[in-house]
This record gives sequence, C-alpha cells and structure tokens, in this order.
Amino acid sequence: MKKLILIASAIFVVSTIHAQKWETNFETAKKRASEEGKNILLVFSGSDWCIPCMKLEKEIWESKDFIKDSEEHFVLLRADFPKRKANKLSKEQQEQNNRLAETYNKKGLFPMVEVLDKNGNVLGTTGYKNVSPKDYIVMLHSFEK
Repeated sequence: MKKLILIASAIFVVSTIHAQKWETNFETAKKRASEEGKNILLVFSGSDWCIPCMKLEKEIWESKDFIKDSEEHFVLLRADFPKRKANKLSKEQQEQNNRLAETYNKKGLFPMVEVLDKNGNVLGTTGYKNVSPKDYIVMLHSFEK
C-alpha cells in the first residue's frame, strides 16, 4: 500500500510540474495576454521531426526555471507542424498554424520563438540556443519593452 501511495504521489508531482498551459489558438492567447497583462511567447515547432525543436522542449520549456517564469510572465502559444501521420493536426488547427506562419514565420524556420505583445506585435525573435534555461529566460525578457 505504501508503494502505491508513493507512486501516486510521484505521478501527481510530475504532472503538476509539467502542467504548462500551451494555447493553440491565437485569439485566445491574445485575449489571455490582455486580461493577464502578459506578453505572448509564440513557438513554431516541428515536434516530431525537428531535433532542435525537441532539444528546446526538453532543455528549456520543460525546465523548472522556465515553467515558473512563464507562469508569471507569458501566455504560451504553440504552432506545431508535425510530419508523422500519427501526429497529424485537425484541418482547422493546421489552417490556423499556417496563418500564423504566414504572418510570423515567412521563412519557415524551426524552431522559431517570438515574443509578442498582447496585440500580436513582434518584440523579439530567436530560436534554439545551447544555453541554460536561466540564460534563455533572460534573453526572452530582453525583448520585452
């Protein structure tokens, strides 16, 4: 019984740590950003084929430092472009991501990370950097005005 409680507790802690709220709808992200007084962190990723995207996910987005900072400072918005059939997005989601790419990622770079203000204006752009989560966070905040 003790093992069962320990396992359940561990699962709860892990799920709580990784319980980031990534929006997938731009209008919802803008509304939340306006209501919460935050900027938007827009991430273009190829979650199932782009190695730097996967590294960014594991090294930065899943880090405790980023999770804590993002909860306080950003509305997270992901525009994913998976290639595997098993990960195919709905037609509506794919069209929405395509529209975001037409506006914010015309060169089709992956990963592309943009800090936007609550109205969707670009404050700064970056991609994968081989730096610590703390250094990445500092860089993201350097874009804010």
